This record gives sequence, C-alpha cells and structure tokens, in this order.
Amino acid sequence: MTNFGEQRTLPQAATRRSRRLSIIWIVPIVAVAIGAWLAWDTLSKEGPTIKITFDGGEGLQAGQSQLKYKDIVFGTVKSLALSPDQTHVVVTVATTRQAEPLLTEGTIFWVVKPRLFAGNISGIETLLSGSYIGMLPAAEAGKSKRDFAGREDPPVLGAHVPGRTFLLKSKRIGAVSVGSPIFFRDLNVGEVLGWDIADMAEYVTIHAFVRAPYDSYVHDQTRFWNASGVSVKLGGTGVEVQMESLKALLLGGVAFETPVADIHTAETPENHEFPLFADRDTANAASYTRKVAAISYFPGSVSGLAPGAAVTMHGLKVGEVTDVRLSYDAAKDAIVAPVRYEVEPERVIGVGKRVFKSNDEAVDALLKKGLHASLQSASLITGQQNIALDFNADEPAAEVSMDGPDYVVPATEGAGFAGLTASATELLNKVNTLPFEQIGKNLDGVLKSANDMAQGPQMKKALTDLAGMIASAQTMIRNLDTKQLPELVSGLQKTLTSANKLVLSLDSGYGDNTKFNRDMDRLLAQANDALRSIRALSDLLARHPEALIKGRPAGALE
Repeated sequence: MTNFGEQRTLPQAATRRSRRLSIIWIVPIVAVAIGAWLAWDTLSKEGPTIKITFDGGEGLQAGQSQLKYKDIVFGTVKSLALSPDQTHVVVTVATTRQAEPLLTEGTIFWVVKPRLFAGNISGIETLLSGSYIGMLPAAEAGKSKRDFAGREDPPVLGAHVPGRTFLLKSKRIGAVSVGSPIFFRDLNVGEVLGWDIADMAEYVTIHAFVRAPYDSYVHDQTRFWNASGVSVKLGGTGVEVQMESLKALLLGGVAFETPVADIHTAETPENHEFPLFADRDTANAASYTRKVAAISYFPGSVSGLAPGAAVTMHGLKVGEVTDVRLSYDAAKDAIVAPVRYEVEPERVIGVGKRVFKSNDEAVDALLKKGLHASLQSASLITGQQNIALDFNADEPAAEVSMDGPDYVVPATEGAGFAGLTASATELLNKVNTLPFEQIGKNLDGVLKSANDMAQGPQMKKALTDLAGMIASAQTMIRNLDTKQLPELVSGLQKTLTSANKLVLSLDSGYGDNTKFNRDMDRLLAQANDALRSIRALSDLLARHPEALIKGRPAGALE
C-alpha cells in the first residue's frame, strides 16, 4: 500500500540547448553579405584618384560631370577647387579601375562643350547632358601619372591616326591656324597640329601631320607652301586667281608637291624640317638652285620696276629683280638707276646643264653675241615693268666686268615706258622742226585768193552762164518729151521690123538645108582636095627638085 503521507522527491528535469539556427538571423546575415559584396565590388572597380588642372571649371559639376573616352565612362568629378596661386581650377576625378592603365604621361584631358574648332562644330550633345571631361590616352605606354595639366582646346586628331608629323619653318604664319587642312593634289591629307612658341626669333615651327598612306609622298625634295586665302595677280599674262579650296579660304591651309623625278626616292623620316614658302610660284622657283647675279645701269626712268619683277628672255621668265635704287655716276656726271637681278641658268636648256666651264665663260660668250637688258612693259593698266634680256648683233661686244659680285650687263632703251617716252620725244622734235608759221601764211594766202575769186565778177559771170545753160538743157528735154521723142520711138520700131524681115530672108536663102549651103560644102571639099595635091607636089619637089626637068622619078610616092 502506498503511504500518502510520505513525501516523494521528484527528479529534476535537465534542459538541452538546441543547435538549430534561428530563422531570425538569416536577414542580417544576408544584409551583411550583400554589403560586403557591394563594398568589395565598389573597391575593385575604383581606380586611382587624379587631379586635372584647367584654366577654368566652366560647365563641370562635382558628382555629376564624368570622365569619358570613346563614350565610355572612366570616372566622375569629385570636387573642384582653386589652385594655391588662385589662377587655375583643380578638378579631382575618381576614376575606375579600367582607366588606370590609361593614366600615363602623354594622356590629354580637355573639357568637352559646344564649340567651333578647326572648322568643325563639336560637343553639341553636351547641350542636354552637360559638359564632361574628354580623354585621349598616349600613343605609347609610359610612366604612370596622377597629376595632369588639362587643355583648353581638344586635340586636332581625336584618335591615334597612322601617319607622320613634319616641321615647317616659316617667317610668318599668315592665315594658318590649328586644324588647318593640308592638301596634296587638291585632296585633304592632313592637318596642322600647332606650332612651337619657344623659339620664334627667326621663324615659326609649324607641326604638320600627314595621314597614311599620303605621308609616303613626302620626300626630301618635297615643297610646302601656304595655300591660305585667294591669290590675285595682275601681270603681263592677265589676271591670275588661285584658290586651293573653300576650306582653305576660310581656315587657311598648307599644300605640298613632290617632283615626279623624286617620287620614288626614299621617304622622309618623321619630324624632318621643310621650309614653308609663301605661295606656289615661290615654291616652284626654289627648285632652281643655281643663280647668277647681274646688274644693269638704266639712264632713264625705271618707274613700275620693283623687286620681284620678272627677268625674261624671249617672253619666258629666267630670273627675278632683287633690288632697284638710284646712284650717281661721277664719270658721266649723271643719275642712273642700277637694277640688280638674278638669272637662273637652269631655266634655260643647255645652260642649266653647265655647258660652260665657269660663269665668266658663259657671260663672256653671251656678251659677245650682243646680250643687253632693256625695260619691257608687263601691264599697261598697272604700269608694271619687267627686264627683258635679248641679243642685238648691231650692238658693240662688251667685255666681262664686275660690280662687286654682280656681272654688268649693258642696258639699252627698250619697249618699256622709257622707250615709249623716247620715241614720243623724237616724234615731237621732228614735229617741232616743221615751219608751221610759213605753212600758215601760205594757207592763209590760198584761202584769201579763193575768197577773192569767189567774190569776183568772173565767178559771178560764170555762175550766170551756167544757170543759163541749165535752163536751156531743161527746155530741150521738155521739147523732146512732148514732140520729137514719140516720133523717134515710132521710127525705131519700124526699123526693127524691117531688120527682122531681112534676117528671116537670109535664113531661108542661106540656112543649113538650103542649096547655097550644100554648094558651099562641095566647093570647100574640092578646095581641100586641091590643097592636098599642091602639098604632095611641094613635098615631091622638096625631095626631087630635078623632077621639074626630068619628070617624076620611078618609085616616088603618089
């Protein structure tokens, strides 16, 4: 039996911890994982922070403006601040990891915004999206860099284009600007990248980029010239207008050409220096390297002759005037105009091939043939004059003489304004020698005699008689018209009728089919036979004159 009064001790329950994860911890764990992943992804994509210095920060906004290359975002602007000297704006840009290999020496940065540059309108898309920073990586890998100096203008070449850059030396730039086109045979084959401003004491060095494959046409003998604007020349050949293209007219430009003989020579290396000539004519003239200096002393006016005027021979250019001035000739006690010019022998076939051993020998041979210089009018409108070289065998042969480094060529009056003036002066001198006073007196006497005769009684009587004769003639004509003329016409008609009848009678008596005509034919035939017999007899007597005595010999022809 069980004793209910006895207290029983119950065993204590042991608690056991559960090893199952509560579902409430899943959410924070996932959040932490996502956060860690996002942090890692952000850190893995972040690149270095760079600083770009610009003259101004127009259009850029922190947190919004981006860094782009080929329309791909490579970073975002973090902040804009003034430089320590307060003259520039320092833009801090947080770049992406992808941009890190591009941030090297030679990388170019600029602000992309709407602008007109190098003849093109760019940055139109930024009107809606806002300005951004453009980037152009260096062509070759270089040293990594984090601080850059930005440019105000975009690069002329927006990408790395194959080709070569050449250096053009010029005393002045003219209308050539950054982005000006470069032409070869009227094709746009390159652009002007800019110029050096470090050393401009003697000339300006222009960087000209020629794209491939056109850069293969640039050789050591290639000539570059300024093709900007319009060139208008009024000379002896008329008006010459030259314009490379409309783009060159607006933006300026450079053109080049290579002689055909040098087109297959070795190509010129990059950064080779070439002179930039003022125009195409000057560039072509530069191919003539041999020059002979000469001087001629003109006693008369040289108006219209200036440095740069052509020196011609047989109408073709062989040189150019270099200096014109006045000088006093003490030996002649006169003022003369010494004109210095250069002759390019290479323009003359034969002479340019150096057929003479020296310049002295060549000049001596030409002077012995009567070489002389004269002024020749190039344009009557502008009054421009040239120097014409010609040969005159009547001129005395001159000896070779020098005026410093210049050969002296005799000067004569030519067809220029001085020659025209001399001819006009000679004509006026001849006119002045005429006895105009005596001629006027004689002419006055003749006119007075004619006047006296016209007013004298004899002339009046002659006029009266002439008037009477005219009246008599008019009366006779009227009488003929009214009386005698009809009778004369009637008699003439009767005479013509009689003549017509006579002709008909002759035709009936002596026509082709009349007896008279047939008898005449027979008579002429008989006369012809008689003449033939007389001719035969004459021939017989000519051969046998003894036939008159002995008779016709035997065997004689009938």
